[in-house]
Amino acid sequence: MARTITVGLDGSPESRAAAEWAAREAALRQVPVRLLHVWQPVPEPMAQAPFLGAETHQHWTERIPRDAAEGLRLRHPGVEVTTEQRAGAPADVLLAATREAELLVLGSRALSGLTGFLVGSVGQSVIARAEAPVILVRAGEQAADEHVKDPAGIPSAATGFRPVVVGLDTGCPDETVLAFAFEEAWRRGAPLTALRAWNLPSSYSYSLAAGFDPREELARAQAEALTEALLPWREKYPDVEVTEACRLGSPAEHLIDAARDASLVVVGRRVRRSPFGAHIGAVAHAVMHHATTPVAVVAHD
Repeated sequence: MARTITVGLDGSPESRAAAEWAAREAALRQVPVRLLHVWQPVPEPMAQAPFLGAETHQHWTERIPRDAAEGLRLRHPGVEVTTEQRAGAPADVLLAATREAELLVLGSRALSGLTGFLVGSVGQSVIARAEAPVILVRAGEQAADEHVKDPAGIPSAATGFRPVVVGLDTGCPDETVLAFAFEEAWRRGAPLTALRAWNLPSSYSYSLAAGFDPREELARAQAEALTEALLPWREKYPDVEVTEACRLGSPAEHLIDAARDASLVVVGRRVRRSPFGAHIGAVAHAVMHHATTPVAVVAHD
């Protein structure tokens, strides 16, 4: 796999925010950034139109990655930036790009009110099938948003990073997801919050009827399992400050809440080799659409 961060760029505000995030991440990893623009050839009837023809369309689409690359080079002089255009269906081209890169970075746009963010059908299709981690970045995301405020309470990119948050299933903790989260925290010099949320089992009501409330015992068992799962990673990354959070309730809701004070949220997506196609889990899907900070979706077995 090439050591490159690829950005799906279409000229929208959210894709430009994704490119800026990718450049900052590239500086941390010391790798180049590739701006990938997917060019869909115009249909034949449009190709005959003098102002909407294929040459005109290609000219404007070539400007999108070129102008974005020039801006990134000015703002991030230590990062190598390349551009590439490919023709084809966006989802298929971006999916192929994940096989050639360390990360794929995509943008997602805000919806009005409290409904969250929109991850379009192309993005969802790519995330559901991608082999490499996919990062979703919101339109308007700034570097200062990922850092703690300065002593005067003013946002600043010169302060330390906010925590990296990782959602963890202690029943089957995956090393791929944990490795990604610890690496991101280590690169940033940021603390890591490992969050395990759990729901009461279906037998809970029967226990209450028998005069026994198992919540305290269950909470203790969940906390112990979380500590055990993190122990080898604490030893591997002794410089990463780790906070363990074990909470009763919806995993998605707790992760979305924790994202408000995070620089990055990491969730896993189990690879399902099903005849009915790829699938994004309910927790990852909810976090993708509602977390207010960049989200990393990491595929695992």
